[in-house]
Amino acid sequence: MVSLSRCSNNYGPYQFPEKLIPLMIANCLSDKPLPVYGQGLNVRDWLYVEDHCKAVDLVMRNGAVGQVYNIGGHNEMRNIDIVRLICQELHKPESLITYVTDRKGHDLRYAIDPSKIHRDLDWLPDTKFADGIVQTIRWYLDNRDWWGEIVSGEYQSYYERMYGKR
Repeated sequence: MVSLSRCSNNYGPYQFPEKLIPLMIANCLSDKPLPVYGQGLNVRDWLYVEDHCKAVDLVMRNGAVGQVYNIGGHNEMRNIDIVRLICQELHKPESLITYVTDRKGHDLRYAIDPSKIHRDLDWLPDTKFADGIVQTIRWYLDNRDWWGEIVSGEYQSYYERMYGKR
């Protein structure tokens, strides 16, 4: 017995620092360039990680067997607007933004239609993007040891110390 879920882009605590939001936060805090693909016009639907977890739990408990549920955040935003918002929240200049060549074949828009999970399971995300991004920034401010070790390269060294080189 299987139900499936598909989600839009997640953000929140513990996201690996290579992803857009944590990368921009970490680079902002270090006054490093903020690399934005193309002109930053790529649009993504953003889903706070705790909302995603609640939706997956709901699908597991109440979803119909054999059905597919799209889990979306109802937060479509352009990448450049997210980067500017992070700069504003951290009181950093937008001059840190640097535009880099977009990846070949990079989709201009990633979004899904989450109307089925809303209609069938009465689910909507609890977290508005404006609140979730502030919570996320706060988490990265409060947990520099966690992500700092990763961006410094110590993460790999730790892994190799613990488990040996692969």
